[in-house]
Amino acid sequence: MKQFVKLSLIAAAAAIAASAHAQGVYKIGIAAGLTGYAATVDRAWTDGVRVAVDVVNAAGGVNGRRLEVIVEDNRSEPQEAVTVYKKMMSSDKVDAFLSGCVSAGNLAAAGMVAKAQIPMMLCSILPQNADHVKWAFSTLPPAGFEVAKRMEFLQQDTQIRKVGVLHDPTPYANLQKGFAEKNAANYGLTLAGVDQYKQDDADLSVQIGKMNANGAGAVLKIGLGGTTLTAAKNIKQLGLPMLMLTSIEDLAVFRPVAEVLGPQFFFVAAPSQIAEALPAGPLKDAIGAFMTPWKAKHGERDPNWAGRGWDAVMLTVAAIRKANSFDGTKVRDAIETITGFQGTTGVYNFSPAVHQGITENPFKIATIRAGKVVIVK
Repeated sequence: MKQFVKLSLIAAAAAIAASAHAQGVYKIGIAAGLTGYAATVDRAWTDGVRVAVDVVNAAGGVNGRRLEVIVEDNRSEPQEAVTVYKKMMSSDKVDAFLSGCVSAGNLAAAGMVAKAQIPMMLCSILPQNADHVKWAFSTLPPAGFEVAKRMEFLQQDTQIRKVGVLHDPTPYANLQKGFAEKNAANYGLTLAGVDQYKQDDADLSVQIGKMNANGAGAVLKIGLGGTTLTAAKNIKQLGLPMLMLTSIEDLAVFRPVAEVLGPQFFFVAAPSQIAEALPAGPLKDAIGAFMTPWKAKHGERDPNWAGRGWDAVMLTVAAIRKANSFDGTKVRDAIETITGFQGTTGVYNFSPAVHQGITENPFKIATIRAGKVVIVK
């Protein structure tokens, strides 16, 4: 009788524990550059994650659990990123990382995250180490897509055949720079200079002037933050007819650049930044599903990076449901089976061999005229 009572108590305790676990939370950790050069994009990514989490929780959560977001500022620095990753793993016990766009920081922490078997859905490039990339997935299209669109535009829509490349030292920028060096000739272009700058540089006129002297009719500006406006002012101050074509960025950065350079300025645009001009279909529907709660909270703020944060949450939720589990390994395995997933940036197709889910170029070339974004190509 005593043994029966003991077993009954154990079973009851287990049931209570299981019920509490089911009603618990699934913790999402974000290492983001809320300050530093990546602040504009990482704040947007983080807010996009939060909006998605609010929507999921309002619908009852996922498999009986609410989502909880834990955010730490990595100050856009790799060393700080390692520190905040360690904190979220040891103190906060996060279940997954949906970290921002500071590639160097995410790569620096990838080894210890993989060792802990925690899935990562990132707004950055993937690690190079096979053991690390096994646990990392990206919502970021391949770096070459941005450069290809710009070079295609120069080849087909201008008479320019010499171009300069001005890039920051980040891993993502270096991938774009490498693509430009390897593929310029395929677009009938010659590189008239490749120069690196620092994110806190207050003047880029020397590099730009050298490219102009070498015959560059355009400069591919690769990198985030205030240096885009710096480069625009330098081109204007030097009185150059040079075009500037910039990377994906927040429209808040681009608007003052457009005021400085006018028709000499073009940028790579993501689908959510040009949503009104898109034809009806799954992509526009996916952007619309995100934009409704986004606008309700953030108005007309640029949706691009936030939309990728939204995608990261929805992909993670889809993996949890597909795996019917919160276990890190099972969620990771499930992400590898997600294909045909329509997000705000494009269609995600993951597999064991493909962890960068956007496999078709979703970008357009755009500019800003009279304060409005206009698709050019």
